[in-house]
Amino acid sequence: MNLVKSGESTVAQKDERVLVLLCTYNEAENVPKMIEQLHASIPNADVLVVDDNSPDGTGRWVQEQMVTNKKLHLLSRTGKLGLGSATRQGMQWAIEQEYDYLINLDADLSHRPSDVPRLLAECKNNGDVAVASRYLPGGGFAKIAFHRRMMSWMLNRYANWLLRLPLTDCSGSFRCYRVHVLREVELTSLSCNGYGFLEEILVALHRDGCRFGEVPIWFDARNMGHSKLTLSDALGAIQVIHRLARARRRA
Repeated sequence: MNLVKSGESTVAQKDERVLVLLCTYNEAENVPKMIEQLHASIPNADVLVVDDNSPDGTGRWVQEQMVTNKKLHLLSRTGKLGLGSATRQGMQWAIEQEYDYLINLDADLSHRPSDVPRLLAECKNNGDVAVASRYLPGGGFAKIAFHRRMMSWMLNRYANWLLRLPLTDCSGSFRCYRVHVLREVELTSLSCNGYGFLEEILVALHRDGCRFGEVPIWFDARNMGHSKLTLSDALGAIQVIHRLARARRRA
């Protein structure tokens, strides 16, 4: 694992340090616009890109931009190792660099950077973790194919039913975490490297007594490229949900 870091991290207002995490694989067409919009929406935040050796040069573009953009950082990995693994390493980096808040969202612009300030405010004011929900009143899906909406809805409802999480949306990645609660979770104890990590981390945080908040968001069709969520990913997430539910019953 090769870490490339730019200059000193920017300090947000009131000395609260905010890091935005983008996990990427072949997002060279989307990342420039995403980073531009993030800097406009939350100018005091740093951005960390965890790139899985994208063949399209995503990581190379980020590294080039870091020469002049001191708020941009890169964690370059050896290959496509999974969303859960990438998110976990980004969280660990936020802990090591002593940020106060970590905001995670998809790099393909399906999550709107303009929603980031609302999510951060919810986390600061009402909880340890704030989740962007597609299922609250005022949220939903925009121009998303019916089969993808159904797959997401079924996976989310199934996870909520089995895991008893106090959330309307537990399968989306757009979230804000207080970094100190991630430190207490002991990330090395979490084992899922795929999409099931999204539920695994919530279960661990809920078990630790964290307070949750939610804000409604619209989930858009990705800006460029193709979705990386496959049926096998969904089935893998279901297996993780079953494992977590069994562990919950034994506890």
